[in-house]
Amino acid sequence: MSRLAPLELDQIEDPELRDLITQCVELGVPDELFPRIIARVPAQAKTLLGVMLELHTKGTVDHQLKEIIRIQLARFVEDPYFSALRSKKAMDEGLTEERIDAGCDDYEDSELFTEAERMALRFSDQLFLDPDKVDKFFYDQMREHYNDAQIMEIGTFLAIYHAAHLFMKTLNARPLAA
Repeated sequence: MSRLAPLELDQIEDPELRDLITQCVELGVPDELFPRIIARVPAQAKTLLGVMLELHTKGTVDHQLKEIIRIQLARFVEDPYFSALRSKKAMDEGLTEERIDAGCDDYEDSELFTEAERMALRFSDQLFLDPDKVDKFFYDQMREHYNDAQIMEIGTFLAIYHAAHLFMKTLNARPLAA
């Protein structure tokens, strides 16, 4: 059980927040646990869940790639909650555990990724492992594959989900289905 008890669904009266929780469950990331924990502050929960859903499901960066990046980050911080979750949309689009594992391990030599995808995965791991390497030269390399809006989409996605992973790890949270 999480170190902070989630609210029961019937304790969440705000219809907009309940709708966002439903959207999270439909996507599979997060499941209802994360929203039920942060629902203690409904206004912030609605904002955060809205941003998370927007970043994960919209934009011009491939959803499967974002899902691999999300899992890569969760595994970096050894977060059992977000590491175990899978986007139903990404899996329905054909994302495999083999590709997820490759993206979280030796993606540089994997034939499962394009050079653009490798660059995005590099962005993710360098922001976590050595952010000083994400310099002007690095961004120039990113621009060979992504426009500035896409770079911001990936960067914001990384920032939001990385923080969520760290938070859930501190709570010792596990997916509800597990």
